[in-house]
Amino acid sequence: MVSAMESLGAEEIGAELGARATLVQISSAFCQPCRATRRVLMDVASMVEGVADVEVDAESHLDLVRRLEVRGTPTVFVLDASGRIVRRAQGQPRKADVIAALGQAISWTR
Repeated sequence: MVSAMESLGAEEIGAELGARATLVQISSAFCQPCRATRRVLMDVASMVEGVADVEVDAESHLDLVRRLEVRGTPTVFVLDASGRIVRRAQGQPRKADVIAALGQAISWTR
């Protein structure tokens, strides 16, 4: 099981972490809910300065998928500024839930 204090770095997700928080989406090519999730995460990230939105292709990052015990796509991880996993959710998230999780991640870094 993934530890609540486990961290992800830029080298693992293939992009720089956000200064305040990072939204990481594990996706697959033919996943319809992944497209909608991508739009939600991009929208939320654009609303808050210092928040990065990163999409990781599950098929290209099997070691990471296994380590994080991802069982389906989309799976979203909310990271604080240091890359610690603050929240995890499987399936298409609601915008309000992403905003709430992001608020939690940002408050952890204060």
